[in-house]
Amino acid sequence: MCRPPALGHAPAPAPAKTTIDKDGVYNVGSDIVPGVYTSAGPVGNGVCYWKRLGDDAKQPLDNAMSKKPQIVRIEPTDKTFKTDGCQAWQKNDAAVPDPGKSPEQAGLPLGILNSLIGGGGAAAPPPAPAPAPAPAPPK
Repeated sequence: MCRPPALGHAPAPAPAKTTIDKDGVYNVGSDIVPGVYTSAGPVGNGVCYWKRLGDDAKQPLDNAMSKKPQIVRIEPTDKTFKTDGCQAWQKNDAAVPDPGKSPEQAGLPLGILNSLIGGGGAAAPPPAPAPAPAPAPPK
């Protein structure tokens, strides 16, 4: 039988949550459960910003700043999830994140966002070269 905490037994930690109801940084696995989360978007007329971080806390795995509803997949390998200015997040594994390009594939938007928030990030890629002119028709 466990004795009161004053006698050497600490209370059991609270289980990880499936809702995020305020701004902050949450540890994945201990504060929140991994999975797909949805938010109705920003509070009031502001913007909703979120980011997922892995082992390298200086380089986001994924992030967004939007005035629209958001869906994010928080992976079990993520270390933290930060949210700022968003309405409450609810775990909803039935929701499916946009299958668009990953942040790594879309280096331009992520690089721009990182530079705006002081993260350095990737520089914008150079413009694509112009297509070669078509060969002249035979005479």
